[in-house]
Amino acid sequence: MSENELKTSIDGLRVGMYVTRLERPWLETPFPLQGLHIESEKDIEMLRRYTSYVYVDTARGPSPPVEHWITDDPEKLQLQGRELPPIEAFNNKPDNEYTKLKKCFYEIKSSFEQEFKDAKEIQERVNSSLKKILHDLQKGKSLNIELVKEGVEATVGSIIRNPSAFALLVQIEKSDKYIYSHALGTSVWCAQFGRHLGLERKDINNLALGGMLLDIGKTKLPNTLLNKKDALSPEECTLIQKHVDYSVKILVESQSIPPSVLRMVATHHERADGSGYPQKLGNDLIPVYGRIAGIVDSYDAMTTRKPYSEVVFTPHEAIHELYHCRNTIFQTELIEQFIQTVGLYPTGSLVECNSGEIGIVLEVNDLKRLFPTVMLILDKDKLPMKEFKTINLSKQENFSLKVEKGLPYGSYGIKMDQLFL
Repeated sequence: MSENELKTSIDGLRVGMYVTRLERPWLETPFPLQGLHIESEKDIEMLRRYTSYVYVDTARGPSPPVEHWITDDPEKLQLQGRELPPIEAFNNKPDNEYTKLKKCFYEIKSSFEQEFKDAKEIQERVNSSLKKILHDLQKGKSLNIELVKEGVEATVGSIIRNPSAFALLVQIEKSDKYIYSHALGTSVWCAQFGRHLGLERKDINNLALGGMLLDIGKTKLPNTLLNKKDALSPEECTLIQKHVDYSVKILVESQSIPPSVLRMVATHHERADGSGYPQKLGNDLIPVYGRIAGIVDSYDAMTTRKPYSEVVFTPHEAIHELYHCRNTIFQTELIEQFIQTVGLYPTGSLVECNSGEIGIVLEVNDLKRLFPTVMLILDKDKLPMKEFKTINLSKQENFSLKVEKGLPYGSYGIKMDQLFL
């Protein structure tokens, strides 16, 4: 937490204050940007609908009254800040319902280089199929579920062989069409999560199928609403939320969707604290697939450019945001499992090493997640290397080279899509 930030209840807000954070991700609210300058009482009332407390930047506006400050003991406050604990803190935890799901152990079966080529071909086929499926639905045709399953099974096959290839692809090649990019992204991350949890192949297929179809109901909403660049009104937010019911209706009509996938789609916007929609279910009433989908959907949405916002989180920033939401809108144990899945510096992260060199995370190593495989592209003086160097940091003898920090997209003029594609 920044030294200028104060945590306050909504009752402590005043016109002129600058809100930096909520108790939930900004993407789950109608506000278009991360950060809000309160210009009227109406802004305060809108915030009250979505959060019970906020963080105020006292360097950019007035400080809230002391009687409305929310303070915690130092240890708890540190965990609520922006720093994550070492990833070792997430390992060797007592068994819970997620660790008990493990039935399989998957090993890397193909090299990153080979799988990246195969994944690229699969991605192109899936994108082509998605465009046809969504176009048909917008025209009133029925869902071609077999075409969806074909793409999902090919994607899952690639992820089981080597999950890093597709993880990098979905991160660096985001389509201008949010609905396409988000559908493939959520499917890929669901499959990765299922692989990490050790689910059987058929269950990973179902999880990835649900991820692909989470927002299929948005095809029934007006394009003007989906592509609106300004903040949504309360009425428009209510209309957007109807996409869940539309999605379920489309899938029921297809008559070949597993019940677990239907429940997943129906509950992916429910939240552990009961603040989600459409039924405001608490954590114990949300099926495990729905809980997984909620986290994955939020992660991919944060890392994908949306029509209504220019704000795009880096994978590292998105992980921090999700961790901040544990034990409130998301279940702590499941957030920790997701962090183990993608690592503190997920595939596709732009990072700076302790040597000053700049690189891109290519693979997260299962056993030593603090030491990923990195492709170094800039030297310590931030000048392009004559030849890029790929180093598996986990295979160093003394672990002298390590990731120091994550960097925002575009740092030092780096365009990852041009590097890889």
